[in-house]
Amino acid sequence: MANIQRVSPADAKKLIDDEGYVYLDVRSEPEYAAGHPTGAQNVPLMHAGPAGMAPNPDFLAVVQAVYPKDAKLVVGCKAGGRSIKAAEMMASAGYTSVIDQRAGFDGPRDAFGALSEKGWSPAGLPVETTTAGGSYFELKKKAGK
Repeated sequence: MANIQRVSPADAKKLIDDEGYVYLDVRSEPEYAAGHPTGAQNVPLMHAGPAGMAPNPDFLAVVQAVYPKDAKLVVGCKAGGRSIKAAEMMASAGYTSVIDQRAGFDGPRDAFGALSEKGWSPAGLPVETTTAGGSYFELKKKAGK
């Protein structure tokens, strides 16, 4: 397993603002469309379907077609589970500057449903519903998929 650096939402925003990192949102297309970090790009690790979540077979191919191996990427999801898997897959594929934003967009919850760490949105960081060129549809097209 790759040794992936995990950061808080505030630290992720700092990396984006100060060091030119791109936020790669690996949530499903409907989750991304409902709201995401400002400027985030969407390549879903899983697709939402009638039977629940199913792996996106094109995830790594689209990432590799759109981002060079030395791209500075902060990977985020809903609560931190999908993003660490995606970051590990990318590191195994040769990506050298991948950082996991550990609390995701909403933040993880404990067994009682209480927020255990504020995610991007509850932390009050900037959110939007549309990012020019950032949707999975647009990135897939760019990747020739």
